[in-house]
Formats: sequence, C-alpha cells, structure tokens
Amino acid sequence: MPVVPFKLNQDRRHHIPRQKRKVTNWPAYEASLRQRGSLTVWLSDDAIAAWAAEPRTTRGGQSWYSPLAILTALTLRAVFRLAYRQAEGLIGSIIGLLGLALRVPDHTTLSRRAATLAVPRPTAVAGDVRPIHLLVDSTGLKLCGVGEWLVEKHGTKRRRAWRKLHLGVDAETGRIVASALTSKEVDDGAQVGPLLDQVTGLLSSFIADGAYDQDGVYAGVADRHPDAAVIVPPRIAAALSATAETAPTQRDQHLQCIAGKGRAGWQKTSGYTRRAKAEAAIGRWKQVIGDGLRSRMEKRRATEVDVAVHVLNRMLELGRPSYVRIA
Repeated sequence: MPVVPFKLNQDRRHHIPRQKRKVTNWPAYEASLRQRGSLTVWLSDDAIAAWAAEPRTTRGGQSWYSPLAILTALTLRAVFRLAYRQAEGLIGSIIGLLGLALRVPDHTTLSRRAATLAVPRPTAVAGDVRPIHLLVDSTGLKLCGVGEWLVEKHGTKRRRAWRKLHLGVDAETGRIVASALTSKEVDDGAQVGPLLDQVTGLLSSFIADGAYDQDGVYAGVADRHPDAAVIVPPRIAAALSATAETAPTQRDQHLQCIAGKGRAGWQKTSGYTRRAKAEAAIGRWKQVIGDGLRSRMEKRRATEVDVAVHVLNRMLELGRPSYVRIA
C-alpha cells in the first residue's frame, strides 16, 4: 500500500502530455537576463537636473528631493531587497562613484516620502492601440513578523498576518497593467472593478480562474467593456439560466461548450489556457521581489507594490522569450 492512497491507480489514469516549447530568440533573451543583474548604473543628465525638488509655491516646508529621486532609491531598495538604511548607503555609494554633487536622501526621508509618493502607473506602449486580453489572479504576501525558522522550531502564539495582491496582466506582452493590495478577507471578485479602472484602452477578454465565477464579475466587465469576453470556468454544480435556450449568457455558452467538448476542450476553444501567464507573472514577482512586504504602514505597502510593478515591467522591457511549440 503506497503512502498516498489516491496514487494507487496512478499508472492507469489518463495523463495529458506536457507541452514542449523551444525559445527561438535565445541569444537575445539570454543577454537580457544577464543585463537584469548588471550593476552598471548611471544617471542621465535629465535625472541629475530633476534630482532636487522644484521650488514650492504654497505654504509649507521646501522638499529637498524630487519624486524622481525618491523613486530611484525605492527602486534600488526593491531590486536588491534592502532596508531603508542600506538603500541610503547604496545611493550614497553610487553618487560618490559617479562623482556627482547630489544630496543623498536619508532613510527617514525615504520612509516618510514612501507614504505619499505617486509612482507612475503602467501605460500602453506608444502606438499600441490593440485590445488587450486581461489575465487576473491573486496571491498572498507575508507581512513582517516572526521568522519561518522560529515558527518551525518554537511555534508562535500570534498567527502570521498577510495581505492579498491582485494583478492584471496583459497576455500578449506579459506586462502588469493593473494591481491592488487588500486585506486577506477581501473577495477576489470584489477587486475586478478597481483593476478594470486601471486599464487604459479597449479590452478584448477577461480571463480568470473559478474564484471569479460571479454575477458581479460579469456585470463589472460588461459595464466597462460591453464587447469583452469573460472567460471564467463555471463551478462544478453550475446550471444554465432560465434564458439559456433563447438568449444564452456568456456563462451559459461556457456551460454548453463544456457539456459538448469537456473542460479540456473548452479551455482550448475559449483561450482559457492563457491564464497560465498570470501565474508566471506571480512567480516572477516572488522570485525577483520576494514573497513578503517590508513596510509596516498600509500607505507605504501600497507604494511598495507600485514600485515592484514598475520594476518588473522595466525588467520585461529588456527582453522576453519567444516560444514555439515543438510537441
């Protein structure tokens, strides 16, 4: 008897063969991967000119550093997973090696300005007016707390806290075009509206997993993008609506397709298989940025998420692989 009983008939089950793909632009993609880890840092003339804050025209104290300077420091902090003091030291060493006469923002200033910093939102590529296929998924990010080793060794009386990260990914480019950070109690479907409001341009389809099989999700997409297709797998116990014969809804059409072709056939026909790219984006986030949040205030955590989106999209611009299926 095996240790896991449900694998007793594993050899007699039907297995879907794993797809095999080949990267067609490997030299360029490999070069972009090396460039992501390059420590070649410089400041352009425009960045040097905009490092200091503009003179204030209203009442209040004058800031020393522009939003660009704060964003630069927070970007390096996110990429190298540094604390504020270490980020201050890194910025100071870079400015010193470049021989520039620029002020170095201290860790207190970085922490304070992070709560109010407006990070540039993702925008469409210039000249790209095509409707996008939006892939939506969510994951958990741990907050500061007892380390994993202490929990495993001694246990902890306080349950680890975490936040839920919601992402909207462009299926064609892999760029993160929408994001939201909420508490763990917030339902995934409730964040569809805020994510759609961040999308600029037309929407061709909305693709998500079964957690988004809700009437509010279909209504939210229809209100903002009436022509967009909603591709969400219906629940196992889902039933056709009363108007399925005369005026079938998109959900009714999914159920009818599943009844005729099965779920695997529906996934290929509807394009649901693209949703794997959303999981790939989450995996890239956990690999590059990490699986937790370092900030302790909600406003700073929101800025931390926006900076991470800015970093990942910038890295993706360096190069991405082109795949061709071979089996």
